[in-house]
Amino acid sequence: MALAVLLTFISLDYPVQKERYTLTVKVEELRNSKGVVQFTLYNKEGSIPDTKFKAFYKMKKAKISNGTSTITFNDMPKGRYAINVLHDENENGKIDKGLILPTEGIGFSNYTNIGLSNRPNFSKASFELDSDATVSVKIIYK
Repeated sequence: MALAVLLTFISLDYPVQKERYTLTVKVEELRNSKGVVQFTLYNKEGSIPDTKFKAFYKMKKAKISNGTSTITFNDMPKGRYAINVLHDENENGKIDKGLILPTEGIGFSNYTNIGLSNRPNFSKASFELDSDATVSVKIIYK
């Protein structure tokens, strides 16, 4: 009984702090205001590229205003994340492709261009979330 009281007393003096943060993701210079912007978060090595959107951690969609779109993910645990953004002009929830390349705009955190020699991967796209943060992602149109 005395041990239980002591443990309760200790836990009151030293509350467990959960490390939770807000992550805001912004895109600018969208080529038009058609459709929506799909913001997809990943938190595991090997999860991107994910062309069918099956390996993601969280996903949200946002409207476009004046060529920009922003979304906020709240209550995010500390960790390593990568972001994929799709300008889903026809709102079908997938990356539409021409012969090989996407016909809609896409972007990844830490990438300014994408190509056969610069394919997205989690290692390069990821960043550490250990405080509230805002990340801008460049949308690439081919």
